[in-house]
Amino acid sequence: MDPDGGRRHDVNRPRRGRVVERVKDAAGRVRGRGGRAGRLRLSQLEAALVIAVQAGLAAALAWSIGHDLLGNPAPVFAPSAAVGTIVAALGQRAHRTIELLLGVGLGIATTDLLLGFLGTGFWQTGFVVGCAVLATLVLFGRSGAAVGQAGGTAVLLATLAPAQNNLEWPRIVEALVGGAVGLVVVALLVPLNPMRILDRDAAPIYQRLSGQLREVSAALSTGDQQRAVRALEALRDMGPALDRMHQALSGAEEVVSLAPARWLRRQDVERFARASQHVERVMEHSRGVARRSAMALQYNEPIPPDLPASVGQLADAVELLRREHRAGRPTERTSQAVRDAAYKAGRARAQGVDEFGDAVVTQLRTAASDLLRATGYDPTSANDEVRKAVQGGEDSVHGVG
Repeated sequence: MDPDGGRRHDVNRPRRGRVVERVKDAAGRVRGRGGRAGRLRLSQLEAALVIAVQAGLAAALAWSIGHDLLGNPAPVFAPSAAVGTIVAALGQRAHRTIELLLGVGLGIATTDLLLGFLGTGFWQTGFVVGCAVLATLVLFGRSGAAVGQAGGTAVLLATLAPAQNNLEWPRIVEALVGGAVGLVVVALLVPLNPMRILDRDAAPIYQRLSGQLREVSAALSTGDQQRAVRALEALRDMGPALDRMHQALSGAEEVVSLAPARWLRRQDVERFARASQHVERVMEHSRGVARRSAMALQYNEPIPPDLPASVGQLADAVELLRREHRAGRPTERTSQAVRDAAYKAGRARAQGVDEFGDAVVTQLRTAASDLLRATGYDPTSANDEVRKAVQGGEDSVHGVG
């Protein structure tokens, strides 16, 4: 047996062990992301299915009313308006219905005024439609619903008015009926669950925020400066996800305002709306944590073990906040996780950090305060809780108390 070969074998064993651990860790992260992505797709499918049912039901009801009550043998406009209301962006359905009616009215007014002077024909149709669209854009800006209805109404009247009289009034009535039916279906018959709306579009934000905080924690633990930089870049690239969350929040507020069956969730939606403002600030502070962590690693500053632990604990608090809000439960576990993060940040400072490490602790304190405010604390109480937790961590290292 070659002693040198045996020695080389002993030296390589820990290295292979570290490689295996890294592979297992990477595989675990991939499985976790795959599971979260699958749950997100399922949630999106459920919401799409509800909207599809709403659109079909609204179209059927609007057609029945137009055919049976209004006596129109081919009621096209009522189902179109109903579906237009249903498929409008969440949070804009009532506004969309008003736009539909305004577009119809403006299209009728423009067409009646101009055709009386110009007569009918191919160039008159183009001119009238152009004027109707221009007038709508000038008055309402880039409102797709109003512009589309104005242009469509102008086309209809300019092309069919010579062969069929009195189209104006049925067009207005059917648009009104269709919009009203769409709102009734949304509010009374098949209302969306507002918390599902919020969780569907807020989940990616919470997941990315907590995931990248864990990346920063791992970067601090392993001394991988580039890993912290990648986490910073991912945290910067969250603008589109935030826009979707704002739209979802508007939709949830619309649902709890219109649908009596969802009025009991109004407080949950309001609580989520208040929390989301503070979570956005936590994102800003998390970017600061990632940036200063990368600088601390670049300059080989000392990284006490409790510093990455504090960042990881803050990630846990972000995930807990989402779960407790989604379930409508009190946020005691989130608050405790925030205090634990601040406590460990205090321990890290007492164990010894340099300039950028101290800046990481400061950003962690600020993020912890905003996360406590997201659970319902007022600013003074949140700052006091964080200050006490940090001081407790420092005292535990210095042996005070």
